[in-house]
Amino acid sequence: MSSKTLFDKIWDAHRVHSIDDGPDVLYIDRHYIHEVTSPQAFRGLDERGITVFRPSLTLATADHNTPTRDQHLPIREELSRMQVDKLRENCSRHGIELFGLNHNYNGIVHVIGTELGYTRPGMTIVCGDSHTSTHGAFGTVAFGIGTSEVEMVLATQCILQTRPKTMRITVDGALGKAVTSKDIIMHIISLLTTGGATGYFVEYSGSAIRALSMESRMTICNMSIEMGARGGLIAPDKTTFSYLKNTKYYSGNNAFDDDLKSWKDLITDPGASFDKEIAINAESIRPMITYGTNPGMAIAVDAPLPDTEGMNSQDRDNYIKALSYMGFSPGIKLDGHPIDYVFLGSCTNGRIEDFRAFASVVKGRKKAENVTALLVPGSRLVEEQVKKEGLLEILRDAGFELRQPGCSSCLAMNEDKIPAGKYAVSTSNRNFEGRQGPGARTLLASPLTAAASAVTGRITDPRLF
Repeated sequence: MSSKTLFDKIWDAHRVHSIDDGPDVLYIDRHYIHEVTSPQAFRGLDERGITVFRPSLTLATADHNTPTRDQHLPIREELSRMQVDKLRENCSRHGIELFGLNHNYNGIVHVIGTELGYTRPGMTIVCGDSHTSTHGAFGTVAFGIGTSEVEMVLATQCILQTRPKTMRITVDGALGKAVTSKDIIMHIISLLTTGGATGYFVEYSGSAIRALSMESRMTICNMSIEMGARGGLIAPDKTTFSYLKNTKYYSGNNAFDDDLKSWKDLITDPGASFDKEIAINAESIRPMITYGTNPGMAIAVDAPLPDTEGMNSQDRDNYIKALSYMGFSPGIKLDGHPIDYVFLGSCTNGRIEDFRAFASVVKGRKKAENVTALLVPGSRLVEEQVKKEGLLEILRDAGFELRQPGCSSCLAMNEDKIPAGKYAVSTSNRNFEGRQGPGARTLLASPLTAAASAVTGRITDPRLF
């Protein structure tokens, strides 16, 4: 029997049918939905007079449009309120489990699915959200889908998908001081560019990856989409198994030992071939920050912006356009540049590990007066853990406020928008023009860099702390 990659093993085990010269019919184990991309899909079912085929395999939450203050009150923004209400109505009609606003398990879809144990190794997972690749950290084939595909999965529990190519990115060596998983993936995207993994499913491997916690692995897989990849995954190991054993799913459940037996084969076989291989030395990675209007425009926080020498005319024009939007110029250093906002949160960095990191920097210090900080846990469980561990006191003593769970300032779909022209050091995943609000200027960074910048009021190298 030929050697297989982890991706090939999972894909092949879920392929129902292959269409000649066409896509595969892929069975889906877990379908996550939220209030933004599901209403049209449910309407499509209604128009066809059909119901959800396997509602027990779908899990819903409200996250994109939800406010992060006064969640006990009706949502003020009319469109947001309508979408959240519609999700509740659709889930009730079709018997789908919903962790809506004010539910003890409410939170960002890619945070709650993993922390509760609904995401497990070997699964195929989809959601009408591009950052579904987060779940690949558990050794799954997970990817985002469009609204018409959400309807397809609701109706059939299957999806039509063209098989992507495979890429392995191996990161070996020890990480330097204050270098996090966010810096790893930002470094990778800066090397490959936002289109460098288009058409591929990426497996991350190497000693630096294996040394990461589950939260850190989720950050890596989360941003795979930002270099054009269909998704990213990491082979499950003892770190994965230990994390899952402590989730709600296995509480009082005797299935863990049996499941564990099947998970241990979820590795890439020796000798298995990938369409592309990339090797990276972990010691070459420094704390990173973006300077432009896509995640590939990133540099080490203490490095100067690139100059235009050697760029072709189109690249130069795009570069100058991005810098113009950001108010920067070639060759300058961002270290020390004043900022206005700091955002800690999102499905990239809204987990308990991220709040621990942020608190470790601000402990005994004070938030800069010129900085407005939005600290938003990724779920109710994260919020409760922040309080339980005493992190809330540390944050309050430093002048910070803890908000309620939601996608918040990752995207301009709720009240937490960054004003035009203002600079925000953000732990989220995208820095497109207007992503955090019309005219907002976003600088992506790790929780450590965000915390250091929040204290100084300027873009700051976290290694100073």
